[in-house]
Amino acid sequence: MKTLLSCALLAAALAAPVTAAEITRVTNPPPALILGGVIIPPGAETFLLSGQLASPIDPAKTDSIEAYGDTKTQTISTFKKIKAALEKQGYTMKDVVKLTVFVAGDPKLGGKMDFAGFNAGYREFFGTPENPNLVARSTVQVAALAGPNFLIEIEAIAAKAPK
Repeated sequence: MKTLLSCALLAAALAAPVTAAEITRVTNPPPALILGGVIIPPGAETFLLSGQLASPIDPAKTDSIEAYGDTKTQTISTFKKIKAALEKQGYTMKDVVKLTVFVAGDPKLGGKMDFAGFNAGYREFFGTPENPNLVARSTVQVAALAGPNFLIEIEAIAAKAPK
């Protein structure tokens, strides 16, 4: 009887659904705007999005930095493009777990990157009531981007926990 009961319990345990592991966001102490890291469990679906650049404010004008806006404006434009690209694949901004951000120096700032301008744009998409999630992130200043009028390029990685 004990053997039969043990076999029945073992069969029930093996047949029970396995709960999916969740994506773990390793926080930093406040007031940090970024995570310390992210743990993505085996079996999670990931989407690696190539670097995105800002769209011009007026599509007829693309001949100057002003045509794309300052760092904050370009950041917002770029995140809107990222949001649209994610949605086409069934993801949202809440699914973003990692960003790599390339910031060109702004001539108006003596060639230094506008880190505050980037963070102002970032805060409109992450750590908000609509999307309380933060992301792991690297932000680096580069000498130049693909075109002379771009101040920001952003790569994104999104992930969904296994079902």
